Amino acid sequence: MSINPRLFSFVGGAEGPWRSVESRAIRGESLAEIKRLQIVPGEVVVPEAKWVLQGVTSNERYVTRPEKDLLVAKQEGLNRPEATRAVLIPIQKSPAWWALTQDERREIFETQSQHTRIGLEYLPAVARKLHHCRDLTGEQPFDFLTWFEFAPEATPAYDKLLARLRASVEWSYVEREVEIRLVRE
Repeated sequence: MSINPRLFSFVGGAEGPWRSVESRAIRGESLAEIKRLQIVPGEVVVPEAKWVLQGVTSNERYVTRPEKDLLVAKQEGLNRPEATRAVLIPIQKSPAWWALTQDERREIFETQSQHTRIGLEYLPAVARKLHHCRDLTGEQPFDFLTWFEFAPEATPAYDKLLARLRASVEWSYVEREVEIRLVRE
């Protein structure tokens, strides 16, 4: 059986390199509390896990070529030794969001909310990777899994980034959001 190299499983339970320090529901239902998190390539079944969330990496959506070029030039990769803080944010958007056309979502995402422009201000200190869930077979509890990594001293910058994004028009379409803060040990 061939493994999809873009599929990742976020396994919340008692094992993994990331220790959970805080988990809270921002909107909607929370997830079960975990002690540790591991990110595993591919699909996994872990019976003792509290939860397993899956997503696939994909092409950048809602960005223009100049925006993508800026993101690529400024963003640093994940797993940097100094980036010992992480946040996993699973998000589910409303049916109203998905009823919009691609260009209508782009209008909200960037023109009104300035999502990419805001994100660029916090690079390279805050690295991120977006995982899409809607394209997977089987029902998924979230539409996106956003993974952020940063050094401890970048925590205030990360908090500002998050506050600015949550204050945007785009976030009025978020129905469920959970924030899980982690420390790599």
